[in-house]
Amino acid sequence: MKIEVRHLSKRFGSVEAVSDVSFGVKEGELLGLLGPSGSGKTTVLRMIAGLETPSGGDIFIDCLRVNDLPVQQRNIGFVFQHYALFKHLTVFQNIAFGLKIKKWKKAEMAPRVSDLLRLMGLDGLGDRYPHQLSGGQRQRVAIARALAPRPSVLLLDEPFGAVDAKVRQELREWLIRLHDNLNVTSLFVTHDQEEAMEVSDRIIVFSKGKLEQDGSPAEVYEEPATEFVARFIGSMNILEAEVRGNLARVGGLEFPVTGFPDGHRVQVGFRPYYVQISEDSMQWPLKAKLRRIYFLGVAYRLEIETEGGLILRSRMNKEEFRERRFEVGRPVSYAITQFRLLPQEGRVAAL
Repeated sequence: MKIEVRHLSKRFGSVEAVSDVSFGVKEGELLGLLGPSGSGKTTVLRMIAGLETPSGGDIFIDCLRVNDLPVQQRNIGFVFQHYALFKHLTVFQNIAFGLKIKKWKKAEMAPRVSDLLRLMGLDGLGDRYPHQLSGGQRQRVAIARALAPRPSVLLLDEPFGAVDAKVRQELREWLIRLHDNLNVTSLFVTHDQEEAMEVSDRIIVFSKGKLEQDGSPAEVYEEPATEFVARFIGSMNILEAEVRGNLARVGGLEFPVTGFPDGHRVQVGFRPYYVQISEDSMQWPLKAKLRRIYFLGVAYRLEIETEGGLILRSRMNKEEFRERRFEVGRPVSYAITQFRLLPQEGRVAAL
């Protein structure tokens, strides 16, 4: 089931929560809507579901304009962040709730619920009540309830926000497997960059009600379209430099640029892994002092202070780090192997 959103807007009084947003979702795609709190992503999801009415624009599901269709006629499953399970109903009854609303026959209802219990890894838990389940199990019940009527589209609003980090990781992996098995067109909202990168086929980044970038996880990470995306997705060193003689200069560093007049100010961005550092002060041309070392589990983050007083972050894997002899406070040499220009307005210029 395909989805298309055209020039979608939503106002709450004088506040414009969503402004002229357009994008499409392919059939069977798992799309992540990513952004900070208040960016408009959940409002977009709720408008697609029919829980909010657009102030402007159109929503199409399989080429049918659904703006005026009530929720129950859109054939959409919705999963809320805080489960929204019925406390007085068993797991079986919770999953069957939507089937009863749609007047499924009892003879068809029981096999469908049993299939979902097995698919969700909830075998043997059908007679339990929500308070007798773990957070991860409750969220799986909520997803099973949304899937029970065989929706064409599955919408998930911060689906893992109410569970702890370990369970959240397990649920991410489980959702990917579930989607691969069911191949139902799915959109999920998250503010967690790592979650969006891991789970999504494609990511749409929102900020202040506007669509900042639409692309694959690799594209939004490696090729940020705006300064906001560069700052929001992962970690990036961002320096404000002044152009002189086709060089962007800041703190003793020089980056080759073209097409800018002298005196023009630009923002230069580069990921930490593009900052190569050596304890050998002669290996790289630039000099700095090692300020801090952070252990991140699978990698190390190093913070250096350049001779020009800039603070830069670098990142290297454990194997490479352990081959070195870094000491905080000691001089190091470094090189910046790749960078991008990040204009405050418009798209990024790749260099």
